[in-house]
Amino acid sequence: MPAHHAPLTPREEHLATAASRLMVGVGAHGVLAVLLALAGIGAGLTGGGLLSALQGIIFRFNGTPDAAWVAALLLTGVCTIGLAVVRLGVQAHERWTWLATVLVVGLSVAALMIFGFFPALLTLAALGWGIAPLLKEPGALQPNPVAVKELRERMRGGRAYAVMTVYLILMSAVAVILFLANAPFTRGLSTSVTGDLGRTTFAGLVALELAMLMFIAPSFTAGSVTGERERQTYDLLKITLLPRATFLIGKLESALGFIALLLLAAIPLQSIAFLFGGVSEVELVLSLLVVLVTALTFGAVGVFFSTLTEKTTTASVRSYSSALLVMLGAPLLGAVVGAPFYAVISGAGTGMTGSPVWEGFLVYLGALVNALSPFTAASASQTLLLSQGQAGLWSATLSSNGAVIPLAAPWMTFCLLYLSVSAVLVTVAVRRIRAQEE
Repeated sequence: MPAHHAPLTPREEHLATAASRLMVGVGAHGVLAVLLALAGIGAGLTGGGLLSALQGIIFRFNGTPDAAWVAALLLTGVCTIGLAVVRLGVQAHERWTWLATVLVVGLSVAALMIFGFFPALLTLAALGWGIAPLLKEPGALQPNPVAVKELRERMRGGRAYAVMTVYLILMSAVAVILFLANAPFTRGLSTSVTGDLGRTTFAGLVALELAMLMFIAPSFTAGSVTGERERQTYDLLKITLLPRATFLIGKLESALGFIALLLLAAIPLQSIAFLFGGVSEVELVLSLLVVLVTALTFGAVGVFFSTLTEKTTTASVRSYSSALLVMLGAPLLGAVVGAPFYAVISGAGTGMTGSPVWEGFLVYLGALVNALSPFTAASASQTLLLSQGQAGLWSATLSSNGAVIPLAAPWMTFCLLYLSVSAVLVTVAVRRIRAQEE
């Protein structure tokens, strides 16, 4: 890797220009998200006329102004994360940046054509402006050599097979225990009984996957930098042409690649639930999405603490502590403040007869808190799907005055929060490792 003050090659200049432009696009989308949030707050204070005006200007959404506002916030967040991912890919010189670019373009065009989301034009403009320098260097983006090396080393050793064996044994044992504990041993099982059995088995396996990810993902990434330093190989990496972002993201990619293999190996066990019924394909897809996003975030946490500390042990302890805080602390907090949110999900109403503003605030606060943990996000999403048949945007009726407020499914808020945190952690980790070497 060249020295800090060494002149950049034309290829490096194009990459640096693209990354800087994309960062401007991410900042512009962040400002737009803040303005939309302030518009929603202002509409609540002024009676909603502002949202009606915004709906006619930026979002041709066939629904109430409140629902259009929630959908606009979600789409803005998705576009912001998409640009941030493309920027990280450019920063790391990753070839999959082109695939991410195509996905962001497809999403923006779909949002513009189907929903009339006019800010998607800003996303397309920022993406085109940012990617333009790379068109001058078609070969500037390459496969990540660190990811390839790490995956080969991991699969050639015995640790990977031991982890996979223990993982599948635990998953199989839990599936058998759940079946024996919940199945009535009679000849004639009713449809409702088998459906409950299928849902219980499926939920138990997903919960086990999330619990094991709490230990597996950080263990693969907590030694990304500290491990190289302890093996005294980090100084050799510093004199290569390998960018710091490529090194860190390559470590993260190798960990996620093996985790994806574990998740694919467990799909046959999860499919057992389909034999009993009660589980839909939507639940399977959403659970897989929640698990993958959780793995990405916990892996990013490990990478971040690996650049923050000097020892792998310290980085691992901090990563596990953060994971435990999220996995256990957030559900406890949700149990305290999330009661109104669970009440409206079940269709029972909150039972509050006071101020509708206070009731609505508690419902939104409960929705946010329940999206902080993958356990509560997955559980609340399944409850919403079973009770109201909704997997995306939905409406809740307040008990105080019968008003209807729009909400997003917990898995959507969870994914936006965790993907944003992952992008921020990786970006900060890259900057920290550069600052340490200056």
